[in-house]
Amino acid sequence: MKPLQLRKQLLLAESELNRAQMLADMTALRADYRALTGRAASLTAIASSVAALLAGLAAFRRRKSPPAGAKPSWLQNLIKGAGLISSLWLAFRPKEPDSEDK
Repeated sequence: MKPLQLRKQLLLAESELNRAQMLADMTALRADYRALTGRAASLTAIASSVAALLAGLAAFRRRKSPPAGAKPSWLQNLIKGAGLISSLWLAFRPKEPDSEDK
């Protein structure tokens, strides 16, 4: 066999090995992505629950409205921030992959 033909066959074999490795890597990346989105969904549910709990606590502890010049308490700021973050996350969170991607 000529050296160029042998080199060509070796390059083709190496290319096939690289393709197989790339497919395995892509499969691993998809699995990692699904695991990450699952964790994000769990975190979203927890964050929503905490925000609802904090809002409930704030409503329960609500007192007379503060004087006109008074600053809101840190708890009220925390609750408002948690509600805003939860709303933004629900609006912009990654959608579940289509069934054809699975």
